[in-house]
Amino acid sequence: MNYMPMDKYCAEYMRYLGIAKTERRSYSESERLLKAKGFKEISAFKTLKAGDKVYRGYEGRTIMAAVIGKKPISEVGLKVVGGHTDAPRLDLKPIPLYEKGGTLFFDCHMYGGIKKYQWLTLPLALYGSVVKKDGTQVDIAVGDKEGDPVFMITDILPHLGYDQAKETRDKFFPAEDLDVVAWVSEEKAEKGKKDKDEKKKVSPLKKSFLDFLKKEYDLEEEDFLSAELEMVPAGLPKEVGFDRMLIGGYGHDDRVCSFAGLQALLNAADEVPEQTASILMCDKEEIGSVGSTGMQSSFFENTVAELIERQEKNARDIMVRRALEKSSMLSADVTAASDPHFESLDSTGNAAKLGKGVAASKYTGGTSKGGSSDCGPEFVAFIRKVMDEGKVEWQMAELGKQEKGGGGTIAQYMSRFGMKVLDMGTPMWNMHAPWEITHKNDCWQTYRAYSAYLRA
Repeated sequence: MNYMPMDKYCAEYMRYLGIAKTERRSYSESERLLKAKGFKEISAFKTLKAGDKVYRGYEGRTIMAAVIGKKPISEVGLKVVGGHTDAPRLDLKPIPLYEKGGTLFFDCHMYGGIKKYQWLTLPLALYGSVVKKDGTQVDIAVGDKEGDPVFMITDILPHLGYDQAKETRDKFFPAEDLDVVAWVSEEKAEKGKKDKDEKKKVSPLKKSFLDFLKKEYDLEEEDFLSAELEMVPAGLPKEVGFDRMLIGGYGHDDRVCSFAGLQALLNAADEVPEQTASILMCDKEEIGSVGSTGMQSSFFENTVAELIERQEKNARDIMVRRALEKSSMLSADVTAASDPHFESLDSTGNAAKLGKGVAASKYTGGTSKGGSSDCGPEFVAFIRKVMDEGKVEWQMAELGKQEKGGGGTIAQYMSRFGMKVLDMGTPMWNMHAPWEITHKNDCWQTYRAYSAYLRA
């Protein structure tokens, strides 16, 4: 098996991570890479034959790609590597602008599980899209280019923060106060001139920002009502430590796994597999896989139906159901690596170790395995064989000690089809923090693991 060398792979991943700051940007860059390798949108195919490279996207957030196998999907199902590309962040509210103490703020809403204090005083970047009433889409990306301004949430100085030490930071800093400084310049009206905005009671401070918004982006305040704007940490991924073996960056969870799946499929794209090899890069996992682009939607089933219809005309619902039941999947999501400062939270003998390879988890969930798919031993044994034959460095792991927390993945939503599903992904430190940390070897072994599985 020919693999991209570790240094080259990690450099490509860091480049991708720096671009894919949001799920929409991840989608666009993934689609670009697929097209460059010869993949075509499914609407370009009336029929599908072995070796065809096809993808289907939805709403610019969720995408599935496949290399069609020699055996019909309706008979043998397909292999899937499925990860997500959304990440914890702060979203601007639909009515985001408010003024307080001579400063204009963006009112924000938390997306996904975060520790609020980690977001204070960090430089933040603003990414997203605004759709005007006429359908025009305005894309915004501010904070990462040379010369860009950044945005920040303020915090009290330690000299005045004595009460802060008496309470937890979450109580001291409510979620509703995670609001970002947007503008502080006040436009002064010419003497004796009354502006029409004065009649609307728009302050000079807010008016100056709205004038900027109109000039820079041709947007009105009401256009925020149909916007999807995200505050994410500013800055590109960095190598961590003098030995440069760690990667620090925003959104490792779960772009480190979804990118590995993408590269594994691209790496095998010129081979014709026996069983169709495919990847999923989905949205909304961090808030429960809900919505039209999450894995509780019908996107995956619909895409499989579209593939079968192009292989076998007059495909029936029962054919789709049988294909799904014969399919298997690696749920490509990260897990916690043991942190030397917090070893008391590790599941004894079952914690993933940073640098020791990709980690498989038979189940995730919280206490009593709640919210997990609990993979059967037969599929675990098959994956053991595939990993060992592919000479992949891998480890078995649990997500922490019982009664200390837990977490879910898309595994539970895919296993409902009767698919065999195992969680397998990259261990990391600082999960859900603005800057997360992975080990280069673990990133590379994740890519090698998915490659071995898709080719098995």
